[in-house]
Amino acid sequence: MPSICRLYLITPPQFEVAVFTDSLAAALDGGDVACVQLRLKDTDNDTIREAIEKLMPVCHASDVAFVVNDRPDLAAECGADGAHIGADDGKFGNARRLLGDAAILGVSCYNSRHAAIEAGEAGADYVAFGAFYQTQSKMPRSRATPEILEWWHQLSIVQSVAIGGITAENCAPLVRAGADFLAVIAAVWDHPDGPGAGVKAINDAIAEVAAA
Repeated sequence: MPSICRLYLITPPQFEVAVFTDSLAAALDGGDVACVQLRLKDTDNDTIREAIEKLMPVCHASDVAFVVNDRPDLAAECGADGAHIGADDGKFGNARRLLGDAAILGVSCYNSRHAAIEAGEAGADYVAFGAFYQTQSKMPRSRATPEILEWWHQLSIVQSVAIGGITAENCAPLVRAGADFLAVIAAVWDHPDGPGAGVKAINDAIAEVAAA
């Protein structure tokens, strides 16, 4: 388990791959990022493959893990570091068989303690809880509170990801509650000073909590 909470960066819902490659490199230059998740909804397979081909090397050049949302099949096919699945993305066992035991496999558990326990027992590498705050990225199916992070931190060695409207200004309660990672989208990509500044701001906020 990390000694300090780290940033788990999710791509915007839509982007032009050729342009976004530079934005991703700028983000990773801004500070510590543990993982990048490619999240492309309602997109054809060839576009996802192209995005993996272009973005994964940028992540690996900075020693950042690269996982694919929803599609463990394409993650395995393209050699990604792993995948993230939600409640509607198929069985955990099927995803694990596609990816192999060495790959990262994370599971969205929303605000369900039961789902988190099941995922942990099945062998998930992390469980994701949320949404903790209002988010524009997608309509959240649930709202979560920091108490679920505290509960999980005390219960399990499986790592946790907090997601949903997280910014440098509101992340402190989640860090204090024991989140291992903060999943962030808009606070990085929509930062007025650019994605590198967005990454730095989140890392500075995490460090401030750790130093308190």
